[in-house]
Amino acid sequence: MTSSKLDILFILNPKSGGNKKTDWEPVISNYFKSLSYQIEIFILTGIDDAEHIRGKIKLSPEKIVAVGGDGTISLVAQQLLQSSIPMGILRGGSANAMATDLKIPENNSAALDTILKGRIQKCDAIKINENEISIHLSDLGLNARIVKYFHQSSVHGMWGYARFFIKILLQAKEVEARISADGRDINMKAFMIVIANAKKYGTGAIINPGGLIDDGKFELVIVRNISFIGIIKMFFNSKSFNTKNVIIFQTTKATISTKRKMDFQIDGEYEGKINKVTAQIIPSALNIIVPNVYDAVESHV
Repeated sequence: MTSSKLDILFILNPKSGGNKKTDWEPVISNYFKSLSYQIEIFILTGIDDAEHIRGKIKLSPEKIVAVGGDGTISLVAQQLLQSSIPMGILRGGSANAMATDLKIPENNSAALDTILKGRIQKCDAIKINENEISIHLSDLGLNARIVKYFHQSSVHGMWGYARFFIKILLQAKEVEARISADGRDINMKAFMIVIANAKKYGTGAIINPGGLIDDGKFELVIVRNISFIGIIKMFFNSKSFNTKNVIIFQTTKATISTKRKMDFQIDGEYEGKINKVTAQIIPSALNIIVPNVYDAVESHV
């Protein structure tokens, strides 16, 4: 490695993922061993991570790569808002929803090839309640409750998710909600309300079929009715929701209020129970490295 400038900064969360996760530190080191790139692998500790990431950004690396799950990606993305530095992604979580949506390869070498040779994709972000951002999917209700129990459990992977999914689905209750967006107010009962910048969950479930990450808008997906068989097919067989059971509309700004507090998650991170959420789009907030085979139909590039 002959370059004095930092080419690639890898930000690795060692706590992401289950027992079968990739040990990325030696994989990354071995991949770059014979290449003339100056790299650094920075390990998150869970203490003042955001501040430490901002300090590393001041080194002005050519690229920054989030190595972990959706929470790690969101954390790194928040520090890179409106920055020209492109962000890469390596799968290191249990669900890897954003990586799945962006078609980041599951093969380690192919994923690292993407960091070096992929193209830059503009990506919007959604400001949530003034001090958080979402670049993927946030939701109130059913899925957020699953995320809560999933993270509290020692069981990870798809089996762990499926286990809690069935349990929570059997207990699901609708809630009265008021949604204000683009000058209109909607009152209805819902089992789940999704603030969607992308298309699908880590299971492959397509919750927002028309979602584009760079169109300057986000979608509100309001799940009004649920069928036990239908929702299982949707979450585990990559089937879209029955359009009779959902309302989907685009907006740039929204306020969601519920009669009682609901479980809430942002990009796979459980945030607790709340009864009010505000959301506002931040257009073209990030530059993300995606595979060259990433379907151009899914973006406006």
